[in-house]
Amino acid sequence: MTRTQADTATAPRTPDLPGTAVTGGRHPAKDRDGAPQATLIVQGDDAPGIVAAVASVLGAHGANIESLDQYSDNPQGGAFFQRTVFRLDGLRAALPALRADLDELARTRRLTCTLRDLSVPKRVAIFASKSDHCLLDLLWRHRQGQLPVRVAMVVSNHPDVAEEVRGFGIPFFHVPSMGADKSAAEAEHLRLLKGNVDFVVLARYMQILSADFIEQVGVPIINIHHSFLPAFIGAGPYAKAKERGVKLVGATAHYVTEDLDEGPIIEQDVVRVTHADTAADLTRRGADVERAVLSRAVLWHAEDRVVRNGNHTIVFA
Repeated sequence: MTRTQADTATAPRTPDLPGTAVTGGRHPAKDRDGAPQATLIVQGDDAPGIVAAVASVLGAHGANIESLDQYSDNPQGGAFFQRTVFRLDGLRAALPALRADLDELARTRRLTCTLRDLSVPKRVAIFASKSDHCLLDLLWRHRQGQLPVRVAMVVSNHPDVAEEVRGFGIPFFHVPSMGADKSAAEAEHLRLLKGNVDFVVLARYMQILSADFIEQVGVPIINIHHSFLPAFIGAGPYAKAKERGVKLVGATAHYVTEDLDEGPIIEQDVVRVTHADTAADLTRRGADVERAVLSRAVLWHAEDRVVRNGNHTIVFA
């Protein structure tokens, strides 16, 4: 394993403290009036009064609800999902008591409540291989303030992108992964990631992750697949699309599970193609879709807009 970085020679850094600004990006919790901002995700069995009960708890603590989105897959006993964004002066000091009251609400109503202080950006590791279009797009969007995350590191099985990553001031780690046995590479990945990231993005990382790695890493993993799933699963989807004579090619961002390219879908998009387009044309046009789809998925995950429900997602975009 080799490491390259612009300005530091330290190991992956510890988590940001609450209130730390997003490096190179906007501060999601202080965009408007400067008051601390948080998200609350609620999910569980649908029943009358959930919205009112949640609002009552937040109101009792002096929170001001800015937005509230909800969805029920069946009002008669189905699954309920809600995303609430609120502001609360003295949020950090109020969090323990607020969490305790939400835990009590969750216990009595058979719900799950997830509360997050948005002044603490999620830390992400980006994995890439030789294709750099998705990686560089994410780094550019982050630098422009379009992604409210802290990019903790970039990891690649090739050294090709090291110089470009260096230009963004992001730690770069080269971890070779060759042959059928990926155990050594995955052990090094786990060493780098443990305690340093909140999610991982596979920005055209052309390696299959083992089920053991997925379980041990302990954080969500988002992948961009260069086809409109479930069509053309696996390698070489644009060549397969050309052979099939498709009129649309697309891309799919999804959470990674041990079942290849079958995890919960976050976002998809397509572009129209014709019989005259070559496989190279499809690849070039598809790359634009890949960038857009992956950036939206990363943004929505970073802002707690995606709720997983089995092999499905509810996206409050």
